Amino acid sequence: MSRTHLRFSQMAAVSGILLLCTVNLHAEVGVGAKPTKGAEIVFDGSREMLDAKWTYWKGPRFSSSLPIKWKIVDDPVDKGTVVMTDDPAAAGGRYGTADVVTKEKYRDFRLHIEFLVVKKGGNSGVYLQNRYEIQVLDGDKTKHGMGAVINETPAPYHAYYGIGKWNAYDITFRAARFNDSKRSEKAMVSMFFNGVKVHKNQTINQVWGGRNSGIDGGNDGGKGITDKPGGLKLQCEGHEVLYRNIWIKKLDLVDADTDF
Repeated sequence: MSRTHLRFSQMAAVSGILLLCTVNLHAEVGVGAKPTKGAEIVFDGSREMLDAKWTYWKGPRFSSSLPIKWKIVDDPVDKGTVVMTDDPAAAGGRYGTADVVTKEKYRDFRLHIEFLVVKKGGNSGVYLQNRYEIQVLDGDKTKHGMGAVINETPAPYHAYYGIGKWNAYDITFRAARFNDSKRSEKAMVSMFFNGVKVHKNQTINQVWGGRNSGIDGGNDGGKGITDKPGGLKLQCEGHEVLYRNIWIKKLDLVDADTDF
């Protein structure tokens, strides 16, 4: 677990003597980070929580069926169990056929999620509001690659631990804002990748990947964003990618600032 430290100094006069006081503030990020106060655990490694808090996203190409076919397997690194993105419907990379999404829907939030890519080239994706993808793709360092706000930023591949190891995304997300049903402010995200800050107040222009990718993907080529909350979605592309320790805290970010 890593800590991001913010320091500031206060000057105080006590009995005519000037004292320098240093106050340390920190945010817990990185692999193994525990839920912050007020956060909800949405996946703890158990089948019970997977079935209780998640379901399939029934998009245009959905072709699986409940109960969720993703497997609960032993953690290959630590004790406990995790979930694997293994669903026959997605064989061959058919995203949108068996993606899972939280039943709860969100606007602004703080997210922690850990993933492990089992094999070279492993592919999945973390979708904020079931719209905006933060890529999980081993071996790709482009704007379509690991840790990228897909097609919006270069991949911060330098922060990736590699296959067979747990990685963590810590994300603060602010949903798009609207006036009279028209988008007035774009969605915004900041992110730590394995404790390294890789995105700061990054605006997101659109939904990429078409109508099979998520909410609003089929609206005006992905540019027709609507004022509708969405769940956290995990993509199934026929690859062995594992997830664990997922928690979310709802926020209300009045200002267009997601930095933390």
